[in-house]
Amino acid sequence: MKKIIVLLAFLALPGLSSATSAEGYPLAKAPIDLHDQPSLQRGAQLFVNYCMGCHSLDYQRYNRMARDIGLTDDQVKDNLIFTSAKIGDTMKNAMPKADAKRWFGVAPPDLSVIARARGVDYLYNYLQTFYLDPTRPFGVNNFVFPNAGMPHVLWELQGMQKPVYAVHKDAAGTEVKTLTGFELVQPGTLTPPEYKEATADLVNFLAYVGEPIKLERQRIGIWVLLFLALATVVFYLLKKEYWKDVH
Repeated sequence: MKKIIVLLAFLALPGLSSATSAEGYPLAKAPIDLHDQPSLQRGAQLFVNYCMGCHSLDYQRYNRMARDIGLTDDQVKDNLIFTSAKIGDTMKNAMPKADAKRWFGVAPPDLSVIARARGVDYLYNYLQTFYLDPTRPFGVNNFVFPNAGMPHVLWELQGMQKPVYAVHKDAAGTEVKTLTGFELVQPGTLTPPEYKEATADLVNFLAYVGEPIKLERQRIGIWVLLFLALATVVFYLLKKEYWKDVH
């Protein structure tokens, strides 16, 4: 029984979000709601407009996405497909990987399962913590993923910001800088609350893409557990009936 409990706890770990990134940056909770179809639709629109120039979703088909997030095939073709791709195709971009590696130093990864690999909290905070850094090739850096090779593709929406630090001395008397927030240097087309909502929509969409069947799996799982509970009662009564003469 102890081994079973340990195994179940281990299997549950991938679904947990870390409170901090690998670099120690504290992660705010991402407001994910896979039932919110308008959010998923806005996230899909953001992805194809700002992310798909470099990143693909090799395991997601346009028509499957349309059905799951409440769109028709025609709406997807008119608003979310900007290439010669067919509605039944997977969401691949047109950038050759060899050219991408030469331009960025590394080919941009496929994002089909990035929400499961990195965690939704990681992605949510990553998209909000780009800041000006003239020492970097694209002029920006990131607190969640320091020295990331990706430019700030959402800068038009968020604007450009710089970090704000508080300086204090540690026990040894050494000055230590602590990040207290960000200050907008160049406003974007969205206000800070609107930009947070936009990044939540984008991460919500990537969370859906990582496991499109999740809501259906959970719905079926409830019925399976109810069946097993009922079956347990029936099996227990059968056991008592079969063994009553033995005991």
